[in-house]
Order: sequence, then structure tokens, then C-alpha cells
Amino acid sequence: MTEQRWQRITYWPLVIASLAFLVAYSWQVIANLQGSEYAIMRTVMALTWVIFAVDYLVRLALAPRKAPWFRGHLFDLTVVILPVLRPLRLIQAMTEIQKMSKGDALRTQASILAGGTVLILIWICSLGVLDVERGAPGANILNFGDAIWWAFVTVTTVGYGDFYPVTVAGRVIAVVLMTVGIGVVGVVTATTASWFVERAAAVGGNDDQETATRGQIRALSRQLEAAVKGLPQDVEKVLPGRKHPDPPQS
Repeated sequence: MTEQRWQRITYWPLVIASLAFLVAYSWQVIANLQGSEYAIMRTVMALTWVIFAVDYLVRLALAPRKAPWFRGHLFDLTVVILPVLRPLRLIQAMTEIQKMSKGDALRTQASILAGGTVLILIWICSLGVLDVERGAPGANILNFGDAIWWAFVTVTTVGYGDFYPVTVAGRVIAVVLMTVGIGVVGVVTATTASWFVERAAAVGGNDDQETATRGQIRALSRQLEAAVKGLPQDVEKVLPGRKHPDPPQS
């Protein structure tokens, strides 16, 4: 068993586990579950933690060089430690939905990565801020509608100030959202610039192609003229350019 084969085997199970965590956490927070329903959702989230932890440990054991692998997979360790980051694995699955040419594929994957990251983080942070703020003294984010509105306002760096977190955990979530918002602006700007550059290059390429085609036509015309000039003189009589046919002999 190699690490690459293990990743191929566990790819979709981990995606399903990420989706299961997202559904369970959403249901728990939005419905404000209590009692046995709360315990069931917590159990589902605990099982997803076990799945991600086992996956991380197995990949670490299969790595031929443990120290470089550990340094290169700090995000995977963070996902194990911080459960709310597990749904980010869904973004990788989103990049597989479309196969295009190389340039378009890179731009499409960047757009999917940026858009998917924003949407998932908005959802997760809305749940997280509502979870930590709902029972805090002086809190003003008390339902999911307020939380999702606050998340959109924060990630776009608008900051109306009508809703804001009052707990330390809520403010940490706000910092994460604002940082992501700034990054997304940069990704969108770079993607748009890349599209304009590619279109300009395509237009330039068409102009070059048209110039080459006209040159070929001119070269062909010169070859035809040279061929006609080399024909015997009697061929000129059958050409349509002669004025009148010769009179018949009596």
C-alpha cells in the first residue's frame, strides 16, 4: 500500500465525511438541538473526526520520509484539530466537475477555489458565530438570519456594524472572514486580468494568421503569373482576353 493508492481509495469517503459533518453541525446550530438529537449530531461529528484522524495517521505512516511529509501537510493536521475546517475538503471535489483546456482549467479551478472557499466559509462562520454568540451576555447575533447577514457583510469588508461579535471566539471568526475577503478580491482581480490577457493574445494570434494567409495568396498569384507567361504563344488564342476571333477563309 502506497500513500497515493490510499488517497485514491479514501478520496470520496473523506468528501462524504466532510459533507456529513457540515450537515450535522448545521442542523445542531440552526435548530438549536437539545437532548438526544443533540447527542446524535455530536456523535456524527465525532465519527468524522475519527475518520480524518485515521486518514492522517495512515498517510503519515505510509510516507517514506516522515519529517518532510509532516511539514508539507500542516493543513491536514489543522483539519484534524479544528473540525470546522473539514468542509473545506469539499472545495477540492468541486474542482473536478469540469475538464477544459489548460488555460481555461487553471482559471476555472481558481474561480471554483475562490468561490467555493467563500461560500463554505460564510456558511461555517455563520454557524460558528451563532454557536458562540447566542448565549453570550450583550450578544446581538441571536439567530441564523442575523449570522448569515453578518458573515456576508464581513467577508465583503463592508462592515455596516449593525451586527458584531462580542465574544473572543466570535471576533476570531470575524478576523478569518475579513482575511478571506481580502484574498478573494485578489483572486478575482487576478482571474479577470488573466482572462483579458488571454483574449488579447488570442486576437493577436488571429491577426498573425490573417497576415500569413494573405502572404500565401500573393505568393500563389505570382506563381500563376509566372506560369502563364511561360505558356506557348498559341495558347493566347484560346484565352478569353483576345478581342475578336480570326475571320474564316473564303
